Amino acid sequence: MTEALFLADLDSPQVGDTFTLGGDEGRHAAAVRRIRVGETIMVADGAGTGIKGPVTAVDKASVTLEIAQVLHAEGATVRYHAAQALAKGDRSELAIEMLTELGVDRVIPWQSARSIVRWAPEREARGLARWRSTVREATKQSRRLRVPVVTSPMTTRELVLLIEQMDAAFVLHEGAAVSLNRVDVPAEGDILIIIGPEGGLTDDEVATLEAAGARQVLVSDGVLRTSTAGVVALAQLQALQHRITQAK
Repeated sequence: MTEALFLADLDSPQVGDTFTLGGDEGRHAAAVRRIRVGETIMVADGAGTGIKGPVTAVDKASVTLEIAQVLHAEGATVRYHAAQALAKGDRSELAIEMLTELGVDRVIPWQSARSIVRWAPEREARGLARWRSTVREATKQSRRLRVPVVTSPMTTRELVLLIEQMDAAFVLHEGAAVSLNRVDVPAEGDILIIIGPEGGLTDDEVATLEAAGARQVLVSDGVLRTSTAGVVALAQLQALQHRITQAK
C-alpha cells in the first residue's frame, strides 16, 4: 500500500532527523487517518521536497517520524498551465482535481463569456479557497510533492497576455481542423491548455485567442465535458512529450 502523504513546511530536512507533523495535518493524521507508530508516511512541502520514514510517536494532535529518505521531485522540462473556464456545480473543481493528479503545474480560473458561474469580488476569495483546497487534497491523494499554483481569475484579455508568454498554447475546440496528437509540441518550456465552459467558446473568443498565438485543436472525436477535456489534453501532451524524450 502506498504511504499516506501529508503537507507541511520543511526546513532543510536531513536523513536521521526527526520531524513532528502538527497543526491541521497532524490532527488529521492522528485522529482521522489513525496513523500508528511503525507506519511509514510521507510529508511534502508542496514545492518539490518531501521526506519519508517510520512514525516513532503519536498523540492526539501530531505524529513524529524519523526521516529515512529525503525526496525531491524531478525537474520538469515542460511546465503545463491550464486555463479552466468557470463552470457550474462541481465541474471546475472536478477538472482541476484530475489535472492535479496528472501533474499540472499551474491552474488559472478563467471567466469566459459563456461561463454560467460568475466570481463577483465578494465570491472570488471563497472560490479561490475551494480551488486551492481541491488541488492540495488531489496532490496528497496522488502522492505528488508539488502543489499546483492556483492564480487569481483571469479575463480573456488577461489570458491573451499570458499566451504571449508561453512556448505553445492550445485552445480545445470541437470545431478545430487538427487533432492535438498531430501538432508539434515544444521539447521544453511552458505549454498552456485553454478549456472552455459548458456552453463552449464564442467565435470572438476563439478568434481573439488565435490572434494571440494559440492554436485550435481537437482532443476527441466527441464533444467532451469541461471537466474532462483538459484532462484528456494533458494526458495526450504528456504522451507526446514522452515520445520526444525517448527519441533523443
